Amino acid sequence: MPKLRVGKIEIAQHRFNWGQTEKGLAYLGTAVNEANLGKYFKNYELVNHDGPVPNLLQQLEDYFKGKRQTFDGSLDLIGTPFQKQVWQQLLQIPYGQTTTYGELAQAIGRPKAVRAVGGAVGRNPVMIVVPCHRVIGKDGSLTGFGGGLPLKKELLSLEQENA
Repeated sequence: MPKLRVGKIEIAQHRFNWGQTEKGLAYLGTAVNEANLGKYFKNYELVNHDGPVPNLLQQLEDYFKGKRQTFDGSLDLIGTPFQKQVWQQLLQIPYGQTTTYGELAQAIGRPKAVRAVGGAVGRNPVMIVVPCHRVIGKDGSLTGFGGGLPLKKELLSLEQENA
């Protein structure tokens, strides 16, 4: 059974849970979403990690300070081929910009799969680093976000100010 090193980190007054495989960061979610670890990683042995945090999490601190717009480091995005396709497209959304679910569906060549795209965005296991917060409703409204709408609004405001 593969191992998922898991830990907690507090950044900018937000508490996050994280998980990393030997390939890279596989999970980043708010403390509210802690149950997702077991849901997303049923076939993994969860191993508590008390050592230094992965590099991407250190970069997250700079992101919240407005000093970083991109992340570099290894990700291990675990999902279906369709979900991975959507998540890879999320990585293409520039810092400080937003897109809609329909535009995202169009970008992956599946214009009629808007609902499925929304489902894949909602299952993004690595929030912020894989910027699902940059996806909004077609009317410009803020839509669901695993970390809650106040955090989504905060992230979008942070990016607008520092773009």
